[in-house]
Amino acid sequence: MSNVLSDAWTWDMWFADDGDRYHAFYLKASRALGDPDRRHFYVTVGHAVSEDLRTWHEVADALIASDQPAFDDYTTWTGSVVRDPEGLWRMFYTGTSRADNAITQRVGVATSPDLFTWTKAGSEALCEADSRWYEKFDGVSWPDEAWRDPWVFAHEGEWHMLVTARANHGAPDDRGVIGHATSPDLDTWTVRPPRSEPGAGFGHLEVPQIATIDGRHVLIFSSLRGELTAARRDAGEHGGVWSVPVDSPTGPYDITKATRLTDESLYAGRLLQDRGGVWWLFAFHHVDEHGRFIGSLSDPMPVGWDGNGRLHVTDGRFDHLG
Repeated sequence: MSNVLSDAWTWDMWFADDGDRYHAFYLKASRALGDPDRRHFYVTVGHAVSEDLRTWHEVADALIASDQPAFDDYTTWTGSVVRDPEGLWRMFYTGTSRADNAITQRVGVATSPDLFTWTKAGSEALCEADSRWYEKFDGVSWPDEAWRDPWVFAHEGEWHMLVTARANHGAPDDRGVIGHATSPDLDTWTVRPPRSEPGAGFGHLEVPQIATIDGRHVLIFSSLRGELTAARRDAGEHGGVWSVPVDSPTGPYDITKATRLTDESLYAGRLLQDRGGVWWLFAFHHVDEHGRFIGSLSDPMPVGWDGNGRLHVTDGRFDHLG
């Protein structure tokens, strides 16, 4: 595919590498909807392949919503892909149901032998927000029950899942946290306390990802100005893709140390290492200079550490962020 599809918007993306081709999976909706805000509820998980991370060829979509009743019979949203010890690919993704009008977000899984043909594990979710630590929908604090964007990775013999979540305490606009679940086998998941604290200035921390670049760990997430706290907005702050250096891939994460990787022209950042060892940032083109939604996959942007120990885009395009 080209980076801009003439017939569809594309936004949040995640990647897999089979050793021969890179695979991009992304949220996708028809431009015939007219209003881009409608795209979230008429969405499929698209799929494209590339040999160089720059020229993409679109193939058949990977996932669509399930038939009713199921936890994902309304939408299938952002996720991540890992390969299990037996070589089976697993896509963990966000699902919502028509029964609650997409209010409650849950995480499910689909499997594939080849990254092209996917089979959902069933109609039940693997995990959802646990009220011991996480906010449940109350119709007041936030417009939905956040438990989405699963990022799954292995660390020291255990599987970890990071998710976009909200703590069950604190100011309503300041409850964004990195949710956490663990598994010994990728099949059974236990929800754990969040790996960051509320009060860092964010209503939510979307599409989290952990990476280790040149031996140093980093967490990235995305948040727009509208999801920053009133205090941050009053101070003139804006959003985009954010990064924060961390001591361990599994946290804890001090979100108060986050700095911006990009401005709001780009969103839903993903870090990807190519087979030559070089790290790149991808995101989707969010809005143009007039604030109009674009919805297309970016070209790769080189990233590295600056002299202050912060991750940055090294070609200088976001040097103005400081």
